[in-house]
Amino acid sequence: MKRIIVISFLSFALMTPANAQASLAGADESTPSHSEYFTWINHSFEGPTAQTVMAGLDFFKYLQDAYGMHLDIFALDAGTIDGWNFYDSMDSPRVRRHFPDGFGPIAEFSRQNGIRLGMWCGPDGFGETDEDAQKRLDMMLSLADDYNVGLFKMDACCGPLRPEKNVWVERMMSTIRANHPDFVLLNHRLDLGGATRYSTTYLLDGQETYIDVHLSNDVTAPHHRVATLSRGVPPTRLTEDHGVCISSCPDFWEDDLILQAFNRDLILAPEIYGNPWLLRDDEYSQLAFIFNLHRDYRDILVNGLRLPEESYGPDAMSRGDGSTRLLTLRNLSWEPVTYRISLSDEIGLDKASKLQVRMYHPYIYDMGKHAYGSTVDVTVLPFRSCLVKVTGTPEKDPVTVSGIPYQIVNDRVGSVSTVRLLGRPGETYRYRIKSAGKSRSGTVRFPGTLSDESPYRLISAMEECEVPEDAAAIFYSTIYAADNNALEVRALERSGQTAIPQVKAARDAFFGQDRFVGRGVWDRNLFDGDKGTGFDVCMRWDDARPTRWSMLTLDMGKLTTLDSLIFSTDSEHSLGRQKVEQAENVYVSADLKEWKRLKMLSGLDSCLDMRQAGEVRYLRFNNCPLRLCEISGFQDGEQVCTDGWRVNNLFESYGSDGIGEATNAWKSEFVLDDIPENSYLCIAINGRHGEEKAWAGIKVDGRYVGCPDRAPSYPSNTFECGVRRSDSNYTYYVPLTPDMKGKKIEAWVLTMWDGEDGMSVAPEIRMSNYPHPFCTREIEF
Repeated sequence: MKRIIVISFLSFALMTPANAQASLAGADESTPSHSEYFTWINHSFEGPTAQTVMAGLDFFKYLQDAYGMHLDIFALDAGTIDGWNFYDSMDSPRVRRHFPDGFGPIAEFSRQNGIRLGMWCGPDGFGETDEDAQKRLDMMLSLADDYNVGLFKMDACCGPLRPEKNVWVERMMSTIRANHPDFVLLNHRLDLGGATRYSTTYLLDGQETYIDVHLSNDVTAPHHRVATLSRGVPPTRLTEDHGVCISSCPDFWEDDLILQAFNRDLILAPEIYGNPWLLRDDEYSQLAFIFNLHRDYRDILVNGLRLPEESYGPDAMSRGDGSTRLLTLRNLSWEPVTYRISLSDEIGLDKASKLQVRMYHPYIYDMGKHAYGSTVDVTVLPFRSCLVKVTGTPEKDPVTVSGIPYQIVNDRVGSVSTVRLLGRPGETYRYRIKSAGKSRSGTVRFPGTLSDESPYRLISAMEECEVPEDAAAIFYSTIYAADNNALEVRALERSGQTAIPQVKAARDAFFGQDRFVGRGVWDRNLFDGDKGTGFDVCMRWDDARPTRWSMLTLDMGKLTTLDSLIFSTDSEHSLGRQKVEQAENVYVSADLKEWKRLKMLSGLDSCLDMRQAGEVRYLRFNNCPLRLCEISGFQDGEQVCTDGWRVNNLFESYGSDGIGEATNAWKSEFVLDDIPENSYLCIAINGRHGEEKAWAGIKVDGRYVGCPDRAPSYPSNTFECGVRRSDSNYTYYVPLTPDMKGKKIEAWVLTMWDGEDGMSVAPEIRMSNYPHPFCTREIEF
């Protein structure tokens, strides 16, 4: 049915310029932020399904029920209705297949929980006739009026707006804004002509934030998120920075979110996307805390003051009013940095008799009361952000603690609050908790021994030396420690099992969707007993190159004796460079140093005779098949358990045309007498070394230990876009375990330059830590 469009021009005539801007754009510089989650990377351009959307909505309902966290907008992204280079409608067979009951149940569920929906779309879709255009217009208006949609994300991926259809976009947005004044229109890389004035935001730098896909480090660092931590503050809040992606490389996500929410504080903040259910269970309270804190202060965060860089570091901001300011600081270096905060009009404060200073991130700490005009020193940890509140008014916090660092687990839901006390091993603290006019004091001593050594420190610069005889073993130790799984699989393995049903349901919906399984991006498919699944060499984003054929590696997790191994695929095409009944050289090893060569005849079920191999753990061969469906091991006629077996398929072998052999080496020897909890080594290869031409590993009392992680990320069979490539500043990471204490550690860097010009590196070894090595104790109040 054709909708009747009524616009009150009188209301426009009576508006002030600022109100007129807000009426056209849905917001102005003084509009408080909306918190948002959008579904991109939880799916790709095929779009979400009712199952994945409801699992996501139920996850956010859990956060609301458990922690009092409120989400303003849950946005359905690309492929929901419109898709890549095409337009669609709510009643098309494709959309009905994804949403058999339509959008009604989703709209009602979101409405009941105080959440508005968002919808990804293209700018056009108005067809060739007025009838076509009216039908498109009616659908878009219905989304806003009938389906609880409060945001459109118009994206150039669907196609451009034809100039002659501009009038229909203007008609659509003017009607929506008349009925829904705060409706948000995101403009992603589009020329909307005259309709641009209805855009609420533009996309900052045209940049998405999928870690190590769209943004990756260009310096050595202790984590993957330096590029996002380095983003500045745009000149207007009517911008969208694409939010914080929680789908790949999750570590230090909270530093990223602090800057997104409190430093930039754009119209959409806090804003996250991807798969936040891939965090650890203990991190959801911190996600909720950041959202809740921002909501407490969002009305005054709109007022921002840039702080002088020479005093406060890069892109430091103070936001708030004359009585309360929230300062965001950052440290983009390897050493802790101390900033001196002036408690004065320099940070936007009016005069007050006493000012309360409280750090909120990376942990909460009461820094006491201070006189106006005095200074307070704040130390920011390496490559991290920091949030500090200074106020002359009574605090809003439902629960406060003094005398000890802490985190809020829950202070919004129920009659009992939970606080996580944090302290150094071996330290005793006296603390005081206050809430709702009540207070309680106590003492806590944490186990362990006090250490004067910093958990963030330079261990040594590395010395150039002769290439070691076991260079290949060092290289392979890292190859077998690493993986080529999808980035989301790596995130899942980092976070471990969940005890939260809503988290498990959201994870299962993501990893169980047809497109994720069908793309063959997880090596576990090789050990599931189902030849309908597989592990593929990702060709969609040029991750594999025909001139550099990758090898297949198998790590069986422990020394294993087998009679045979079967490598099964589904077609001769999937064999790639292998040919049926052509012999392939297969190499097996127990220790990565000594390799024995075997022969295997290729086929759809290639059988490798292992009877002469003896006890081995590692296997590799070149000419990796494009797709394998199953790997099975047999001993004494029985199929063996493959739990713990791991496979890679994107790396090249040592000495291959793509990698070459080591031409230069650097070494450092040291003993660590103190290894704080959660510590890891950073082998920082500063300089230009060539793409995949610099590798690192360590030996602990002669035992090879590889690097399971690297920034930028190792090659991946990605779920969506491919991993960004780099030829400079790799940082390899090795977890430090208690058994390494007091043992001789040799750290190695190998480069394969082969006479290339412009290559020069200065490797060094550093220790870092995540999470910070506090002992913890939870208390209820």
